[in-house]
Amino acid sequence: QVQLVESGGGAVQTGGSLRLSCAAFGATSSRYCMGWFRQAPGKEREGVAAICSGATQYTDSVKGRFTISQDSAKKTLYLKIDSLKPEDTAMYYCAAQVSWYGGWWYEEKRYNYWGQGTQVTVSS
Repeated sequence: QVQLVESGGGAVQTGGSLRLSCAAFGATSSRYCMGWFRQAPGKEREGVAAICSGATQYTDSVKGRFTISQDSAKKTLYLKIDSLKPEDTAMYYCAAQVSWYGGWWYEEKRYNYWGQGTQVTVSS
């Protein structure tokens, strides 16, 4: 069993920055992926970044602005978001893969555990 607890969201103005954190409680593995997803109102949840066996992945729309990192000792996953835009407004979720069921890093089906989310709101 794995529990994921996100924090760091908030309300910021366009151009601002945030660092989201995801603390993992339980057995995770660096062999698999840990990722960040987001869901904007009225839209489907989308994968924005992941670390899979040490390699980072980003969806095209966030490349150059989002940075995913991991502190294995603290069992914490981070997402640094720079140059925030109003379209980044969403609930951001942390996800952990602990076993293989298939799927690409940006697909929900790859992940076994999810956090409750942290809200990011960007005003223009």
